[in-house]
Amino acid sequence: MNLNIFSIKTFKMSVTLCLCLLFSGIPNFARGESSAKFAAISLENKKVMILGDSITKAGTYVSYIEYYLQKQNPDKKYDIISIGLSSETVSGLSENDHPFPRPCVHERLERALDKIKPDIVAACYGMNDGIYHPQSSERMEAFQKGIYKLIEVCKGKGVKHVILNTPPPFDPLPVAKKLHKDDASNFGYKHPYFKYAGVLEDYSDWIMNLKLDSVSSVDFNTALTEYLKKKRKSDKAFKFSNDGVHPSGMGHLMMAQVFLKGIVSGIKFGELNAEYKKVHSDPLFRLVSDRRKLRSKGWLEYVGYTRGKTVRKDSIKDVQAKAADLQTIIEALKNK
Repeated sequence: MNLNIFSIKTFKMSVTLCLCLLFSGIPNFARGESSAKFAAISLENKKVMILGDSITKAGTYVSYIEYYLQKQNPDKKYDIISIGLSSETVSGLSENDHPFPRPCVHERLERALDKIKPDIVAACYGMNDGIYHPQSSERMEAFQKGIYKLIEVCKGKGVKHVILNTPPPFDPLPVAKKLHKDDASNFGYKHPYFKYAGVLEDYSDWIMNLKLDSVSSVDFNTALTEYLKKKRKSDKAFKFSNDGVHPSGMGHLMMAQVFLKGIVSGIKFGELNAEYKKVHSDPLFRLVSDRRKLRSKGWLEYVGYTRGKTVRKDSIKDVQAKAADLQTIIEALKNK
């Protein structure tokens, strides 16, 4: 297959989707409105579970999301639990030189749904799913099947809505000396394919062209890519990431803003740099961030995972109690 098929945007991604539905055994969900035109989703009084790889494990964008919701809607209640896991994929793929087989979300997904019982699930995958190789039909199909399975399992467990976040862009600039060209044989996280950004764009285009009932898409990739291009017109050294993969705090802030603009109505933001300073000068953000980190770690370990070694805790009660104490302080600060 000509790999250039994956660089063509809407038309051929739609063809790929149809072929997968017809021939790969992927369930054919009922068609819904275009993901670009979905109505705002209320997160109020809903339990929201956020899945993802190391970007979600860092979780700064989730802290920003929680902060804006609590700051601008102080009388409303939100329950957001993020359990990102470093190295994770939705495809089940792993490169040969990875120190251990990459974890796959499907090893823990059902446990997470059973224990957290979310109404809404948001997921951000793709960065690791191409395993830093050139694009291929096999890896694209593995990613697609993994996403469809995630949706199917979530809906089977009673989840009302699934939100698919596209992966942030891969930036080759910070890791230019580590990149490998087309003829290399040892692509991987240590030596990414020099056009890996295009691989992630393919995954993002496919996600954004999904039209499934109760499934929405948020495009981190395009927003950050366009901002990066714009900034580099005047500053060629500008970057959102030191390693090409993990966004900076500013990148996470932009991700949060893109998510909220696409999902929730009525949230307002200022200019990105000014907003970053404003948020980090607010004591409320530190409290919200501390609570988010506490719950993320606690629930991640309570659900359990295998990443080289297996980790599983027997109780979440102490974490929930500490989180409740922090929320009491947060409520008092919000209502001042």
